[in-house]
Amino acid sequence: MAPVETKEYDYIVIGGGSGGSGSARRAAGWYGAKTLIVESGRAGGTCVNVGCVPKKMTWNFASINENLHAGRHYGYDIPHDVKIDYTHFKRIRDATIERLNGSYERNWNKEGIDLVHGRARFVEPKTIEVTLNDGSGKARYTAKHILIATGGHPIVPDVPGAEHGITSDGFFELEELPRKWAVVGAGYIAVELAGVLAAVGVETHMFIRGDTFLRKFDPMIQETMTQRYEAVGIHIHKGHKGFKEIQLLRDGKGADKLLKLIGKDGDELEVNELLWAVGRAPAVEDLGLDVAGVKQTHTGHIIVDEYQNTSVDGIYALGDVTGQVELTPVAIAAGRQLGSRLFGPPELKSSKLSYENIPTVVFAHPEVGTVGLTEPQARQKYGDDKVKVYQTRFTSMFYDPFPAEEKKKNPTQMKIVCAGPEEKVVGLHILGLGVGEMLQGFGVAVKMGATKQDFDSCVAIHPTSAEELVTMR
Repeated sequence: MAPVETKEYDYIVIGGGSGGSGSARRAAGWYGAKTLIVESGRAGGTCVNVGCVPKKMTWNFASINENLHAGRHYGYDIPHDVKIDYTHFKRIRDATIERLNGSYERNWNKEGIDLVHGRARFVEPKTIEVTLNDGSGKARYTAKHILIATGGHPIVPDVPGAEHGITSDGFFELEELPRKWAVVGAGYIAVELAGVLAAVGVETHMFIRGDTFLRKFDPMIQETMTQRYEAVGIHIHKGHKGFKEIQLLRDGKGADKLLKLIGKDGDELEVNELLWAVGRAPAVEDLGLDVAGVKQTHTGHIIVDEYQNTSVDGIYALGDVTGQVELTPVAIAAGRQLGSRLFGPPELKSSKLSYENIPTVVFAHPEVGTVGLTEPQARQKYGDDKVKVYQTRFTSMFYDPFPAEEKKKNPTQMKIVCAGPEEKVVGLHILGLGVGEMLQGFGVAVKMGATKQDFDSCVAIHPTSAEELVTMR
């Protein structure tokens, strides 16, 4: 058997998602490095295909239903039985994703990046073998620099019948809406996906281990958002001990599918669909990291330093596969910094991403925005006597025409966490209508080291919800 030819590159990127693409494009497009991307699935990775993009489109879809409800309070004669054609929406969303897949590949081609569709594994420390998706065999590639950016995948718990449920990946394959569904998990994926279907009238049950969800967020966010979801009719099963078994009573789509959830405490619930949102694991199972000598944590995540270096010289990792801040813009930013460090001019040889003060938004109902430290984190870091907190709660002007009982269900709440005598803003936490767009600018201010006085010196834009952040006392 003839030996397999090994093609040589300056840079090999395993994974064509956000981080891999960002790094490859910086290396090839800016600095002319001969670059190869190996991608086993669709271009764009989790974010484009089963993450941020389809999630935000679905959030927009659900928000329209909320606005139809709001329109009645504003005097619009909107029927209460407006039909929702979810299948139509899914086709539009799928077409958008397909266009983005093509856009990614065209951009790689424009910048001279080679693309191979297949699954890679290390056969030597600096050599990978790719099993080609088209079934034509295997190919080998080597490079001085290799980046692992393979992302992660949803975890399905070890419960009998768990396979009858879906993960966030499967959520975007649904062609029809269930009448009743259950979501297991308390993180942002659980909260976002529970929120969108509840907003379009699906009876929603959430199973969480504690008393609140979004437990990594500030207590204000946890408490208010959990109360808000309960107020709009989401059934939150707190102190959940886990399921003993999931039974498939009837297969099908939408309302035709029927599952029985049997809890460890003996409680039973029948639903049309079940979503597992209990965490994500790094996609490293068949990479052959042991062959390369790349060290991992007990959870399988690749260990990296502040420059994205792994334990092996010339092999790097970033994004969800490292278990660092698992956000698309973080992976892109880290990838670009790495590309500049490896192939850019001498003044960029120390380029790295700062993982401090990264703003993020949860596209819940309403949205949640946060940057910096939570109040407990700030008190632990600086001491109670060095921390001052400003907060406010009000109803957005948008809800003025709503009856009083509905206004209570739609709060806007804000918290500014300050530290030291200069009252440096070390944490900012906001929830309510429109905070997703609001946070980006305030994120810049916090990143620059703004103080409460800096906030106060900015003239308010009236009437907006955002003005409360620069007028808070």
